[in-house]
Amino acid sequence: MSEIEIFKNGGASAVLHRDAPNFEGKRTAAVGHWRCLDAMSGAALLNEMAQKAEKEGFRALVGPMDGDSWGPYRLVTESDGSPPFPLEPAGGLEDLTAFRVAGFAPISEYVSTRLALEGLPPLPPEAGETPDPGLRLSFWNGKEPEALIARLHEVSLQAFAPNPFFRPIDLEAFAEHYAPILPMVDPRFVILAEKGGRLTGFLFGYPNFGEGPQPDSAVIKTYASLTPGGGRRMADLFHRRAHDMGFRFVIHALMREDNRSRDSSRLYGAEVFRRYALMGRRFL
Repeated sequence: MSEIEIFKNGGASAVLHRDAPNFEGKRTAAVGHWRCLDAMSGAALLNEMAQKAEKEGFRALVGPMDGDSWGPYRLVTESDGSPPFPLEPAGGLEDLTAFRVAGFAPISEYVSTRLALEGLPPLPPEAGETPDPGLRLSFWNGKEPEALIARLHEVSLQAFAPNPFFRPIDLEAFAEHYAPILPMVDPRFVILAEKGGRLTGFLFGYPNFGEGPQPDSAVIKTYASLTPGGGRRMADLFHRRAHDMGFRFVIHALMREDNRSRDSSRLYGAEVFRRYALMGRRFL
């Protein structure tokens, strides 16, 4: 049996991934490559996929998620109407309606917040945190991207391992994941954290060209740190660089509600402008 199968129904289409990471210890399949033009077609499609998955012995179906958390996943559940930023999940409320009608409910929730940079206060303290004096932060020089990818791969495997629906991938697959966007990366938006010559963290950001050719905001898309407090220090450096470059806002993108990055965003007083969810349906 193939690991993936394409489903289509009127105004909806999706792929059933049979090799998704387990949810709650259950054998799990995932709804990926999700496209939906109307909620009723989407709900009918999801019910068809759920029936197929349950018949094959799966105990849960999750989505939208292209196999695992390395691919696109999540849907929008609430928005202030502002344009989507690059690499943000796209779609409308018909997606959420389709999943709800088909018996799915949120199993993991996320937010994006917007931080005003004018009058930005000093780095807010976090209880029990002691800054590591040996941690060195720098912006990537734009050289040797292949070597950088290898270093990011090593950090990612450790830093992201606790995340739901994470699974390790080899360096070749990791490089393929980043290959399409690497030529477009501006080194001024990539921060590296090193300790004793070893990479212990990184931050990846970019201008929010969803606002047009001269955006007001920059986006912190991903950061990872193996050093306590390193992520917040990188974010703070990014804020100040963005301000110096003329940006008025920074978007803290796609944070899980129970993640430390969400706590840091709260400390700065950033305001939520979009909410998302990964949806799941359990089978008895």
